[in-house]
Parts: sequence; C-alpha cells; structure tokens
Amino acid sequence: MTSKHCVVLVVISWLFGFSSILIYIMNTPNLHFCGPNIIDHLFCDIVPLLELACSDTFIIHLVVYAIGIPIVLIPTTIIVVSYTCIILVVLRISSSTGRQKAFSTCSSHLIVVSIFYWTLFSVYIVPTNGIAHSMSKILSLLYTVFTSFINPIIYSLRNEDIRKAVQETIQKNVMQ
Repeated sequence: MTSKHCVVLVVISWLFGFSSILIYIMNTPNLHFCGPNIIDHLFCDIVPLLELACSDTFIIHLVVYAIGIPIVLIPTTIIVVSYTCIILVVLRISSSTGRQKAFSTCSSHLIVVSIFYWTLFSVYIVPTNGIAHSMSKILSLLYTVFTSFINPIIYSLRNEDIRKAVQETIQKNVMQ
C-alpha cells in the first residue's frame, strides 16, 4: 500500500460521502414544515427531520433507502468476505497458540465492527414501523457514541501494560 493509494482511497471515500449527503441537502429545502420545529432525536438526522415535514416525503424516503442500502451492505459484504478469508488462513495455522493469538487479535475488531454495523443496519435499513422511536434513538446513540467510546478501550486492553495497570487499579479499589 503506497501513499498514493492511501490518498486515492481517502479522496474517494470523502467524495462518496459528500455526494451521498448532497442528495439530501438538495431535496430538504423543497419540503414544507408546518408543525412543530423540534426534532425529537439526539441529533439532526434525516429520518427524524422527514417526520416533521408536512409535504410528501415518499421520494426522499425512497432515496434514503436506495442510498442507504448500498452504503451499509457494500462495506459489510467486504468485511464479511475479508473475515472469511482471514478465518480460513488462521485455521491453517498449525499451532493452537498461533491460532488463539490470531483469533484474539481479530475478535476485538470484529466486535466493534459488528456493534457498529448491526445498529446502523437496524436504524437505516430495517423499516421504522416496527421500531419504537426511543429504540431508534438508543440505536443511533450506539453507532455514533458507543462504538467510538469502546474502540480505544477494547484495543487498549490488548496491550499488556495497560491490562496490568487496569488490574492493579481494580485490585487497589476493591481492597480499600
């Protein structure tokens, strides 16, 4: 992986992200809002914003699903295929300690990615008719805040020095 490849991948990711959001930005000013102007959500997301609109939002909801499904499913598919290949390679390792180390390294990443994508999938891809509004807020909180919060914790606990420091701190506090 060269620096040029990294820059190209970053630029493509940013352009794709901005262009997908641009569709929402261009369609939202055409909506008419006649009711309350308070979004009952943790942040200004497109779906709760559309719930406040008095005009027909069918086309924008259709666009949300049409754009949301590939945005969630393509990276998920790439991750599943990658992890399938990784698991097949790890299973070929002859020593059990080697397999255990490899699975231990991959499992922390897989846990964080699974939490992120399953909550994201349930908020944007699964129809909202069956999900309570408060549950949608909780799931949004999980994929925006919780995964970012636990990511450094999970990866830090793989470090032996940090693990020992945490164990010593817990033992000090329990003994007092």
